[in-house]
Parts: sequence; structure tokens; C-alpha cells
Amino acid sequence: MARFLAWCLCCCAVIAAAEGGLSRATLWSVRSGLGGFDPGDPAPAFRVPVLDGEFVYPPLGSSRSSLIIHAFTNKSAFLECLWTSNESLSDLVEFLPPSAQLLVLSMDDSAGEQALWMREQVYGAAAGRGKEILSRVHFSSVPVHALGNWIPRVLYSWGCGGHNCGLAQAVFTSPDWAVPVIAKRLNARYDWLNGRWEYTSPYILAEAGDGCKPVPKAAGAVAWVSEGGCSFFTKIKAMAESNASGVLVYALPGNPIQDMNCVGDECDTSLSIPAAMLHIQPAVVRALSTGKPVNVSFQVTPSPNFFIAVNQEGKLAEMGWFLYPTFRFLSWQAQWFDFYADLLEHIGRPADVVQVFNRTLMQGKAEAVVELPSDLLKYDVLELDAALSCPGIRDETCAHWDHTVQLFVCCDRFSPYCNQELGRWITAFRRGTGRWVTDVSPLLALLNGTRCSLTMKTVPWAMPWMTTLNLRFSSSNHSGKTSEKLYPFKLMMLYNGGTFDRDYNNRFQQIKFEIPASTKKVELFAVITGHGSDNNGCCEFCVTSHYFLVNGAYNNSRVFDSAGSALGCALRVGEGGVPNEHGTWLYGRGGWCDGLQVDPWRMDITPQLNMTGPNTILYFGLYDGRNPDPAKDPGYIIMYSYLVFYK
Repeated sequence: MARFLAWCLCCCAVIAAAEGGLSRATLWSVRSGLGGFDPGDPAPAFRVPVLDGEFVYPPLGSSRSSLIIHAFTNKSAFLECLWTSNESLSDLVEFLPPSAQLLVLSMDDSAGEQALWMREQVYGAAAGRGKEILSRVHFSSVPVHALGNWIPRVLYSWGCGGHNCGLAQAVFTSPDWAVPVIAKRLNARYDWLNGRWEYTSPYILAEAGDGCKPVPKAAGAVAWVSEGGCSFFTKIKAMAESNASGVLVYALPGNPIQDMNCVGDECDTSLSIPAAMLHIQPAVVRALSTGKPVNVSFQVTPSPNFFIAVNQEGKLAEMGWFLYPTFRFLSWQAQWFDFYADLLEHIGRPADVVQVFNRTLMQGKAEAVVELPSDLLKYDVLELDAALSCPGIRDETCAHWDHTVQLFVCCDRFSPYCNQELGRWITAFRRGTGRWVTDVSPLLALLNGTRCSLTMKTVPWAMPWMTTLNLRFSSSNHSGKTSEKLYPFKLMMLYNGGTFDRDYNNRFQQIKFEIPASTKKVELFAVITGHGSDNNGCCEFCVTSHYFLVNGAYNNSRVFDSAGSALGCALRVGEGGVPNEHGTWLYGRGGWCDGLQVDPWRMDITPQLNMTGPNTILYFGLYDGRNPDPAKDPGYIIMYSYLVFYK
């Protein structure tokens, strides 16, 4: 918990500074690809020689598949680790969706040797696993610059910026050297260490052995330590206790660069110095061993993009950030392509569609007034088809931070239903591909007029999004167990959330109610999300539980048990969560994920009710099974809840 909360605070400060200094003119005038090769443009057909013959795109036949194109270079420590880590290769074998194809290229002149080596790496990872993947991974021995098609143009014109993009390097200098020594480096895991390298001036480098114990002479310098002897955590903690400015861990000869990370309880210790791993540099070792001064500075040399994609529609697509070296990020993007293909199929089904927004600029809010179908009673399904995209074509034009987006509706300004929430989403971290269909059929009763005002809101200081929204009205298929069509004719508003402090539950009182005549079914409907961060990480990163006690006997509960988990939101990519965002998008949250709709919680409570007499309902929320009692900075719950009556 301490690990990623600390990282969030650091990241927030950096992004806030960037957000404050980015004018709208800058935001809208970012680069795009060469003409005809922007994200969303059709991918032209091509052929590439591969080790087992020829790869042809588009594939023959009518197979619906996505294509990931990966360009390797041995100049990148990140890519070296990606291809040498057993965990990363296992993730490729285990999680690449059956619908995805992977074309592996090389930007180096040794492309032929690299293709054979990478194929052997995949063969080794797949051996004995019973996973069919080898027919979907294709290795080309032709260097990227010699392909003779459009792929090099896209790789180079899109460029590679952001986390683990470009060529991260350490630059060593010493008075006796005619030229600097430049080594590829891989920073320690992004969400572990709070320290960041300074790029403006060089550091002094100090020999520190294996770094497993404090070394006084490392104070104020970057410690040069060997791998082995103890864990990465122990090394970096010892160097922090030595007051070192940073740590460079070098791999012993013949060993690959590793993804330095904490393990288990180590992650609860906050460490505030930067660290990176690189290969041993003999010139550096010789200079330090003879007492010669060595300085080190850090740079990122721009490079072509390492990953681009073509979705099932045959359109070019970006791949987002790979936050650390594992093929799981590649698989998450491919899973999202599957989700999006299914979504397009879904919205192709018959429905009466009312357009609300069409790439409308939302900076704080967007508003529209629409005419609804005249006979709403013939529908029992209402879906929100919503998309949040960036002002420009590329992801780099997207807002840097995540915010809650709410949709409010008012069809009769004198009605108690006016300005109630109809939908809720969370924006992605700097990616603009989000699109979701949310079933809000129980809220049809909010549409108590034929002319309605809809307002989509987020915080006024958020950077702009382009919002698209359609209301989809349709009738469900009742050819199953029952042919009776039930329609939500009335809502009873229940509880809202509030500050999640020691008085949270004291604010809620039991509600008494009776069932309206002709009611056939009663449903509990709630949209609940937790935000903020107190000393327990509540309510964003802590496990909260929410209870609706009916008639003192039936306790209906909603528990956010994935909040704070390492991959709680990454595992929801198949549901529409935008993958490979910038920032901590992977972690589970309190009822929400970045780049995803907030799904309503629905519970049929008809059997729990007295249909002809009085009933009661009471809400309360708990943290770790008890009343919240934060020591400082309490978080908060956003909640809209109703009883929905059907006839």
C-alpha cells in the first residue's frame, strides 16, 4: 500500500505541474504521423518474409484477428529485459489472446540472428505448457529499414515517448577518456522508488562493492554496485542509509539486465533514491579501481516506436505505455481489441438511437437538449453508448490525469427526478480509446418527459476531453422462461454517500416504505465509488463494503475486495478498461477503474419484501469490517441509490 500511494503523490505533483503549464494551443498542436498513417487510418496490405515463410496482411480468409507489430533493438535495456525475463516470456505464452497475431521485427543490422534468438526464447517459454502460440508469433530476419513497406514510416513518425520508451542511457566520463562511455540502463520499477534521476548535471560515481551494507564513501554520490549477494531491496536500502544520491547496479558478465523490484513486505518501506540496472562497463571498473574520478549523467535518446498495432477493423492503433518489461502489456492491448470488436457488434444490433454528443468538447462539462422517442413505454432497455477521446489524434493530446465523469438528466425541472445521475465513468490516464456501453434500464423512469436536458460533468480544472454519447432504446427478448415484460415505472431515491469518516454511518437513517400497487418486482439499484486517500488509503485503495439492510433481516452487500490489489483494474481490460495507460491504472480501486464505466449494482429484492405492508431499508458502509475512523484526510463515497419498482 505504502509503495503505490507514495508513487501516486509523486506522480500527481509531476503531472499537476505539467498540466498547469500546458496551454490549450500546445495541447492541440501536437505532432501526428505522416499523411495516411495516423491512429484510426486503414492499415495498407503488406507482405514480410519471416523465418517460416511469408507473413501476409490482411490474412487470407475471414478470420477476425488483431495484429501487434513489435520492433526490437538491442540498444534498449527495457527490450532486453522483455525478451530475457522468464516471467515476461511466460506472460506472452499464457495471455496472448487466440485472436491476436504478433509480428516481431528488428531495427538492428543483426536482425537475422536476433529473429532466431527470439524464436528460441518463445520456444523455450512455451515448452511443456500445452499452449498453442507458435503459429501466431512470426519473426522476420529483415531489418526494419529494409522492409520496403509502410511499417518503418509509422514506427519512425509516431516516435517513442514516455515511460520505458526511447533509449534510456547512462553516460560515464572521466578525465583520461577521449569519449564518454554510454550504457543502456533500465530504471527500477516505476512504482517502487520515489527518487528520480536529475538530467541537468552529472553525478559523482562511487565504488560500493555489492552494496549489501552501508558504504560511507557513497554519500552524495551515485553508488556503483554489483548484482548478487543480497536482494535489490537490501542494496538500495543500504545505499539510502549511506546517503547516496542514487544506485547503479551492474549485471555480471554474461548476465542480462533485470527488472529491479521489491518483493512482499519490502514494498512497504519507502525509499527515496533512484536506481537503475545496466551491464558492467570495464572502463568504469578500471577507472574506479585505480582511483580515477568518474562522473555519470543520464539521458534518453529518442527512438522509433517499439510497438504499433492494427485492430480487428484493420485500423492502425497505438499501444500505450508499457510500465515495466513484460509482454502482459501487449496481451492487455490485444484483449481490449477483442472487447472493442464485440462492442461494435453489439451496437450494430437494432435500437432506436438518440444522439446527445458527437465529439463535443468537454472542459468541465458538456450540455445538450434532446427529443426522446414519443412512446417510451414500448422500451424496457436503455443503454448509454459513451466514448471519451482526445482533442488530437494521438494519445499524447489526452488529459494527463484521471477524473470522475457523471451524466445528469432532467426531463421535468419540477420533478424530484430532475438532475439525477444517469451514468458514471472514470477518464483514462492519457489514452483516448475508451468506449463503453452501459445498461441503465432501471433508470428509464428518470426520463419522465419527451424533451430532456443532459449534462456531462467533471471537475472544471480537468484538461479537455471530446465526448460522444448516444442513448440506445430497445426491447429485450422475452422468449426465455417468462414472456412477461416488466417496465420500471417508479423510482424511490435512497441514499447518497459523503465523507468516509467516523460519522459516516451516523448520517443515514432507516427509510420506511410501502410497495406501490401493481408492482411485480422491486430492484435495488446503486452506483457506488470510493475516492480520496486517508491513512488507510481510503476510499480509493482500501477495501470498503456497502450494505443495504432490508426489513432488518436481509443484508445485501457490495464489497470492493480488489481495491489496492496490484492488477485489480488490469484484469478488467476484457470488460472495457482502457489498457496501457500512463500512471497507476493497473491497481484495483474502490468500485471503479481508470478508463472504464462504473457498472451499476442491481439486486432483485422482491422476495425480501412485504408486498402488501410496510418495509424498511437501511444503508451503512464499513472499512475492514468496521466503522471508518481515519486519523487524517478522510476520503469520500459517491453514491446514487434507488429502489426501482416494475410492473
